[in-house]
Amino acid sequence: MPESRSTSRTRRLDQPREPGRVRLPRFDPEVFGQWSEGIARYMGTAKFLVYMTVVILLWIGWNALAPADMRFDPYTFTFLTLMLSLQASYAAPLILLAQNRQTDRDRLGLEEDRRRAAMQKADTEYLAREIAALRIAIGEVATRDFIRSELTRLADEMSEAQRRPPRSAGRTRHALHEPLDEMDSDRP
Repeated sequence: MPESRSTSRTRRLDQPREPGRVRLPRFDPEVFGQWSEGIARYMGTAKFLVYMTVVILLWIGWNALAPADMRFDPYTFTFLTLMLSLQASYAAPLILLAQNRQTDRDRLGLEEDRRRAAMQKADTEYLAREIAALRIAIGEVATRDFIRSELTRLADEMSEAQRRPPRSAGRTRHALHEPLDEMDSDRP
């Protein structure tokens, strides 16, 4: 005959006893947090306030104007007060839970913003250094205006040299064989 579970548990001396406490069902904190945020968002809407006001007015109206045998909460509306207190006692922690989750999201967002700002600052500093290096390098490069002025100066010198009369008609100058200054000094 098979032993029941309770008798097998008590007979095993080599294993510790299971605690005799109530085991609560496990739930996913993320799902519960999303659910609480949904409730908190709904409770913060005008729609909820209108529905709540309508329910309270109907409750008070029914219990004040209905025949005495049909009233379920007499004049002091003790049950209504209990229900509103119960609703508030559950709403406050749900709202706080939703606020804590929003705070956590905001903190993560701020950390991400700080990280991006640091990266952008580093990129900006790198680009500023590169622009400074380019400015220094461009300062050493001949500009179009400089080249134009030098070409104009050379063209003027060449045109002036062409307009001058030759120095000696009978002699030809060979720049490779003798310099100009020596030729001029050899003249009698």
